[in-house]
Amino acid sequence: MRVPVILSSALRWFAGMTVWLLKSPEGPLPVGGQAVIEGVLMRGYSFWGISIRTPEGSLWRDRWGISSWTSRSPWNWPIIRGFCSMVDMIRGGYRGLSLSASIASQEEPSRLESLVSILIAVAVVVGLFLLFPLWLSEVLGGRVHVKGMALRLMEGLIRGAVFVAYLALVGLWGDMRQVFAYHGAEHKTINAYESGAPMLVDSIRSFSRIHPRCGTSFLVVVILVSVVVFGLIGRGGIVWRVSSRVVLLPLVVGISYEMIKWASRGSLLGRALVFPALGLQFLTTREPSDDQIEVALDALRVALGVDMDLPPSQGGVETQVGQG
Repeated sequence: MRVPVILSSALRWFAGMTVWLLKSPEGPLPVGGQAVIEGVLMRGYSFWGISIRTPEGSLWRDRWGISSWTSRSPWNWPIIRGFCSMVDMIRGGYRGLSLSASIASQEEPSRLESLVSILIAVAVVVGLFLLFPLWLSEVLGGRVHVKGMALRLMEGLIRGAVFVAYLALVGLWGDMRQVFAYHGAEHKTINAYESGAPMLVDSIRSFSRIHPRCGTSFLVVVILVSVVVFGLIGRGGIVWRVSSRVVLLPLVVGISYEMIKWASRGSLLGRALVFPALGLQFLTTREPSDDQIEVALDALRVALGVDMDLPPSQGGVETQVGQG
């Protein structure tokens, strides 16, 4: 296996997974999305739509149907539906990231190299955001004699600090700034669409790159919920403490989903809950160029089936466009 190709692919997947973590979760409207490598993936009412800027400057687009399994019992029950929605978004996001990596990359890794790079990226995410805060809280807690819920609170605070520091650091990486700009273009486009504004680049440009349903808000709630859930299960041995974080993650995600769903109804307490996360979006988004807004708009049009002759799951179509 070619180590440089694997590491390069792992970096791309790690960048893509970062923005997948910050994707717009399901909210009052079924339109959401995420940035991918040199493009945007949008989730419409019935279809996923993706648009990617190729190295030659044209737009490559594709769309495929949205699975309906999450709308059936028992998968749509409270708590369960949150985790199932996440699984469905992982599936769509994985497909979008795979397509964007293959289109944007000049050197295509083999299937084995892609698998290894994905495993590396997943290991980094799990180690950085799940296991490292647990280990550091145990070390610091032992030195200052903190136990019980106070120790879990320390773990949650460390996880939040790691998350914020990580966002600030990766934002310095040139390729990641490009992805964050596509993230901003996605938010602007969805804000314009939900406001009923003309869906033109000039109109979309004036909208905010901050969106209340961004996954940043979801992750802040996940951190808060994890403090309570992990605090209630007790201390136990090291195997129990590590395995419980993995096993109970679906429960934490499910509870967090229900809280975000409740907060999206516009209550004062709900707005107060997500307000701190809105500021973090200034770290996870950048002001996009008109070219990037054009890509996000194209992805939304593909997802909504507007002026498209592209049947679902029939492969991509490349379109020559001006770059303004």
